[in-house]
Amino acid sequence: MQALVLAEYGRMSVEPRPVPARGPGDALLRILFTGICGSDLHGYTGENGRRSPGQVMGHETVARIAELPPGYVGPLSVDQLVTINPTLACGECAACAAGRDNNCATRRVIGVDPSVSSAFAEYMAAPVGNIVPLSPSMTAEHGALIEPLAVGYHAAVRGGMKAGDDVLVIGAGPIGQAAILAARRIGARRVLVSEPSPSRRALAETLGAEPVDASDADRMKESAPGGVDIAIDAVGVSATLATALTATSPGGAVVLVGMNAPTVSMPAYEVSTQERTVLGAFCYTDDEFRATALWAASADLDPLISRVVDLADAPDAFAALAASPETASKILVSFDS
Repeated sequence: MQALVLAEYGRMSVEPRPVPARGPGDALLRILFTGICGSDLHGYTGENGRRSPGQVMGHETVARIAELPPGYVGPLSVDQLVTINPTLACGECAACAAGRDNNCATRRVIGVDPSVSSAFAEYMAAPVGNIVPLSPSMTAEHGALIEPLAVGYHAAVRGGMKAGDDVLVIGAGPIGQAAILAARRIGARRVLVSEPSPSRRALAETLGAEPVDASDADRMKESAPGGVDIAIDAVGVSATLATALTATSPGGAVVLVGMNAPTVSMPAYEVSTQERTVLGAFCYTDDEFRATALWAASADLDPLISRVVDLADAPDAFAALAASPETASKILVSFDS
């Protein structure tokens, strides 16, 4: 099979690789499309140390089942359209028993752990328990969006978002877009978005958000005089975290889901004196992932996809994203030739 390989930091290459061997309980999947995640881009540049040269990345994917485990009995079938929950949890620890498989202390993540079969390849192996069926009527490309959409939904749930809330999303990249859609899905009264890129700001408006410059305190007070109930920081640097805190009402919540800096500082008095809550969000529970897949079956997701590139053009797509990451929404790599 052909795979997209992190040849070295700053360079991807298309290389032949063996079709992955299946372990007990694994299915073999024929990959259709895989999205380029911001974390893949950080792996490409080498800036976060979570990917290594020589590995195949990729975890935002949609596929068809090529083979099921011998003797398998269950809801999955060969040629079924599916996506993958990329979190491989132990299933036995206290967090897993409580339904918080995303907090499993020994979790591994498809596309991050180099020992695990991953999705920038024509085929991958995955445990049947991580395979999530999709509506047969769903546009296949939309299946590759379930994972980032689930991240945005988890961030909203983490913040305790409820119908009628006023919400601010800082950053309208793919995760910010997912957070906007999650707020709409939950029934937020207003969704404000702060995003400097004109193209991303325009896209956020089509998703139902109201643009605002949240870094301008006076304008923010005009837009939300009492502050918002929840702010989701989908950027993740000190400046945006501070902005999120000052834009949130006393007693409100700030969810940090952006990961653009490994260390951030924050105005502590804005937390303690106003009794705000700061929460981290990384990835979804399995229930949240599956619920997102069901919701996405009837959602208009076309605006989230910037373009689809063939496998042969994927190395250039990575290079272009690294040179100008703020201009694109989601780019999908097609393996469906």
